[in-house]
Amino acid sequence: MVVLNRIYTRTGDSGTTALGSGERRPKYDLRVSSYGTVDETNATLGLARLHTGALPEVDAMLARIQNDLFDLGADLATPDTGEPLGYEPLRILASQVDRLEAEIDSLNKDLSPLRSFVLPGGSPAAAYLHLGRTVCRRAERLVVELAADPAEPVNPEAVKYLNRLSDFLFVASRWVNDKGAADVLWVPGKTR
Repeated sequence: MVVLNRIYTRTGDSGTTALGSGERRPKYDLRVSSYGTVDETNATLGLARLHTGALPEVDAMLARIQNDLFDLGADLATPDTGEPLGYEPLRILASQVDRLEAEIDSLNKDLSPLRSFVLPGGSPAAAYLHLGRTVCRRAERLVVELAADPAEPVNPEAVKYLNRLSDFLFVASRWVNDKGAADVLWVPGKTR
């Protein structure tokens, strides 16, 4: 259980932060940037949820995803080095990726096929979901870069989760846009 009774500790004043293992890393470290960007993704979903209350199906999915993103941050903050930790670290599981896929399929069945790219917008919920999608893609790029370093173990399910999540956010943005009817479509060359 997490107990936060004191928010500032001053331990980061030197420009470092602690991983789940206790190891200290610079705040600009790629691992820290990775889980920080996952946290940023989560914050954008909080903004999106301000506009999805009237859509309980999507709002419930986003609530589960926000919880998953904290699990993902914990996973990334605690690399599996093989060293004993004294506790079982949280890891993203294949079942969480599978659930995202099922939710994508559930929402996508209500949408007509696209004939053009979609511009972010249409409704506030859709715009925030698109913002979340782009931040999620940045998190994915950082995590993939981290995973490319043999000295930085990354749970492969974490990479898969981020990849599926950006797909989910795209489909959800269309679904909240009146199931695609209110999508704003890209018209190539329109403003030349």
